[in-house]
Amino acid sequence: MFKLMKLEMKKFKLGSYSVNAVIANFVILGFIFLIAYISKVEGDQDFVNYQEVLTVIDSFVRGTFIIFAATLIAKLIIGEFKNKTITTLFMYPISRKKIIMAKLAIVFIFTFTWIIISNLFITSVYCLVSVNYQLIPDTLTASLLQEHGVSVLMYAVAASGMSLIPLYFGMKKYSIPTTIITSILIVVLVTSNNGGFSLNDIFVIPLSLALIGLVIAYLAIRNIDKIDIKV
Repeated sequence: MFKLMKLEMKKFKLGSYSVNAVIANFVILGFIFLIAYISKVEGDQDFVNYQEVLTVIDSFVRGTFIIFAATLIAKLIIGEFKNKTITTLFMYPISRKKIIMAKLAIVFIFTFTWIIISNLFITSVYCLVSVNYQLIPDTLTASLLQEHGVSVLMYAVAASGMSLIPLYFGMKKYSIPTTIITSILIVVLVTSNNGGFSLNDIFVIPLSLALIGLVIAYLAIRNIDKIDIKV
């Protein structure tokens, strides 16, 4: 399983995705600082406490990497079926189920890992700068960071499962655009804020979507032997 994952990562040069993930971190961090700067110039405080800014950072990070996951699904799975290069892979004396499982494991682990790393990096940098330059009229406490850490961990698992949902729609007609668009719609649905309320605030919703994503992954693995790929 791990050997298959390593071969897939080497085959598709997935190291570039990590480079893009680092760039995305700096873009998100820059955007958060831009919001703080504009608020200070206009005298309108958007972030009144650390709880708000930590929640915003987490939402940006999860939204970004759910879309990243869709691009991975498109590259590792949808693209291979669309271009019929998957037929060559299926000729090897390896179970189809193991091949697809390895691909989906890469997507899940990549999404989960980078959500955690990104939250840790962006939150650390922002809080360090904020404490030194008093960007937020609030006191940063260890209990808040601990509570937020647990929340990030739970939502990272949920987002990683949720990121597999686009696989179902993408596999319908082996459509890469459909895969990406589905992930964007999921991000908009879960992270959109209406009068201070977001569906993400009700943990059962992202949890339910995560379970749907895992079921889709399970069905994709279970039914892979039944798929007839025409050359």
